[in-house]
Order: sequence, then structure tokens, then C-alpha cells
Amino acid sequence: MARETLWQRLRGWVVPDRRMATPPRDEPSGSTRVADSLRALLDDPTIPAAVRSELAGEFARIEAMLDRLERGELHVAVFGRVSTGKSALGNALLGRDAFTVGVLHGTTTDADHAVLDEAQHDGLVLIDTPGINELDGEAREKLAFDVAEVSDLVVFVGDGDLTREELDALKTLAATQRPLLLALNKADRYGADELADLLAHLRQRVAGLVRAEDVLAVAARPAPQRLVEVDAHGHEHVREQARAPDVAALRERLLAIAQREGKTLSAINAGLHAGRLTDQVSARIAETRKSVAAKLIHNYCIAKGVAVALNPIPVADLLAAAGLDAAMVVQLSRVYGLPLTRAESGRLVAVISAQLAALMGAIWGMQLVASALKGVSAGLSVVLTAAAQGALGWYATVLIGRAAERYLVAGKSWGEAGAKRAVADVVASLDRDSILREAREEILRRLKSRRA
Repeated sequence: MARETLWQRLRGWVVPDRRMATPPRDEPSGSTRVADSLRALLDDPTIPAAVRSELAGEFARIEAMLDRLERGELHVAVFGRVSTGKSALGNALLGRDAFTVGVLHGTTTDADHAVLDEAQHDGLVLIDTPGINELDGEAREKLAFDVAEVSDLVVFVGDGDLTREELDALKTLAATQRPLLLALNKADRYGADELADLLAHLRQRVAGLVRAEDVLAVAARPAPQRLVEVDAHGHEHVREQARAPDVAALRERLLAIAQREGKTLSAINAGLHAGRLTDQVSARIAETRKSVAAKLIHNYCIAKGVAVALNPIPVADLLAAAGLDAAMVVQLSRVYGLPLTRAESGRLVAVISAQLAALMGAIWGMQLVASALKGVSAGLSVVLTAAAQGALGWYATVLIGRAAERYLVAGKSWGEAGAKRAVADVVASLDRDSILREAREEILRRLKSRRA
């Protein structure tokens, strides 16, 4: 069975049962629930101001989506290759010249939108986009995809059989799970049989991307009709008569979609963006917490390194170090919003330390030897062993802190690989020589300042 897409899950949430025309009296509709979730995201007091500032554009977009959801608007992107008549089609649907139309490539250089006059009560909004194959127009192509992404429905405009570039773009758009309509523009260039054959061919090529009933022929700016008139003297005169656009089938299809499921599509699209913004916010907050956690671990490294170096009692320095590690893990758990008790912290430190001992037995053996030397070196150990032992304590704190951080970031779970894999990954990711050198230099500096 194919994996359910986020769009499908949201659609099931917004419209939980198609047999139920309206929700129960006391139960909010799907679009109302989405609107409530958007407001909750916009008003969330736990989001730091710095994160809001960094993602200001995304928050503004969610606010705009909430406004249009409350207004019941359905945003439709008119998309396609340069010179297929996208802007002309938008104007024909509107019945007025809202979009710029030109004969040169790249006339549309920015996105624009206008309310469809005949459908204001349905809130149908058209968005014109730049051509996707504009020469040196990568920025405009990106803009076109961005506009399609924030639209609820896409009308892809072609003027013949699809090129490879057009088909690839259509596949990309289909992957966004937006409903797609394919409009074959300039249909007036074909005879009836030729047009029928071309539509059948297009429906076959886009099968699985666009429903057959959503492949429609239009003529946004039909070529003028040539009329031959004979005057009273028998002379023939040729004149051209403009023809009205033929977009009725597409307009009716859009209006039907807007009336039947416009709010559903708008709610789903808004929900998708809210989900992405929530992920971005979570990532930024996690990044912020990581910087705070890094400072916390560094401070405990200094405290432990100096405490181990100065403690003259064998083995007691190691016990004191274990207490500092447990206190550090408690503080880390508060930084990540997953508080641990002192007992839980101690058990976590024990698990991590056991894995470290299995991986780095030689280093911990050196730690015990250095501790024992303090009892027989008549104070000279401060110079001979304290800095080295303190540096090893510093390094152990870094390892324990990073491993505990990984445990907390994972939601207080080691994951499938367990603590052994997590600790091994942390050990492999750190430059031990660099950390030990930094630790020794810092501890020696502090020891010398204390002796002075």
C-alpha cells in the first residue's frame, strides 16, 4: 500500500467523512479547526522573539493564509511555459485586462492576482506567474514554483503537445499534491477532429497527474476571423473580425471546484504551510537550545576540570566529578524542556559512563592512576598530574554532556541503536586531541592564577 501523503492526511482531517455533509452541531468544521490551529501558532507565547524575527516572512504568510481562509478565498495559480497565453487566459477568465499581455518572452516578471469578477461570492482568486522557461530567468522560475506552492489549485497552460520541460514541471507540481487542471490554449488553431485527437493524446500523457475531465481546451485570444465582403461594384474586401474568448468550460470547472471544495483546498494548503513553519520553529528553537546547552557543558567542563585537578584525596575527586556530571545533566534537561530528577540524571550518567568505559578503558585507567598519584606525590601532583587529569575530566564531561544532549533531543529515548551506538557516535565526532589541549591550557592557567 502506498505511503499516505501529508496532503491526504490533512484532507482526511479536514473532511473526515464524505458521507457526512456537515459536521455535528457542536463540532467545528475542518476549515475552522485549521484556522484555530493557525491562530494558535501565530499567538504561541513559547516561541522566542528571535525565532519570530528570523521567520517573520513565514509568519506573515501564515497570517495572510488565515485571512484568506476566513474570507473563503480559493487561490488559483496560472502556470506554464513562456508565450502559451497564461496572462491572456487570466484576463479572459476575468473578463477584463487585469494582467499584462505582450508578444515578447517574459512579459510577466512578477506574480499578480485579481479577484474573478463573476465569482466574487465564491472567492476565486487568480495568480498570474512568470514563464517557466524564460531565458536566464531562474529567479522567475523559482518564483513561479513558489506561487504555485502557496496556491490551492494550479491551472497549467499549454498550447500543443507537452514538451519534456513542461511534463517535468507538471510532475514537480503534482508532487506538491495540489489539484491540477491542464488547459490547452489556442484551441482555435485546430480543426474539430485534430483537437479531439490532441486532447485524447494529452489525457494519456498526463494520466496519473491530471484527471481526464480536468484536461480542457480553451482559446484565450482567438485569431480574428477573416471575412470577405463584396461591395456594390463587385470588388472584394477582406476584413478581420475579433472573436470572443472561449473559456467557458474552464470557468465553469473552476467555479464548480470553488463552490464544492474551495474551503477544503484552502484549509489543507494553509495546514501544510503551518506544519512546515512549525518544523522550522522547532528547528530554530532546538538550535537556540543547543547553543545554551553548549555554554552550559563548557562551564561544567571548567568546574569539573579544576575540581578534579585541585582535589588532593584519591578517588574522592572522581566521586565529586560524578556529582557534577549529574548536576549538569539535570540542568541540560531543563534547557530542553524535559526535566529529569536527580536520581534519573544519576542513572543516565551511569549508563553513559559505562558505555564510555567500554569504549575508552585505557583513558579511565589513566584517570584512576592519576588520582592515586595525588596521595603519594606530596603536593607535586598539581604540577605533574593535575592538569592532565583535569583535562581528562574535562573531556569526559564533554562526552557525557553531548551524549545526554542527544538523549534529550530524541525525547528521552536512545532510539533503536541504544546508548552504545549513541555514545560511540559522540566519541567519533569529537576531536579528542583538540579538546584535551584546550582543557590543559585552561586548567593550567587557572591553577597558576590560584597559586599566585
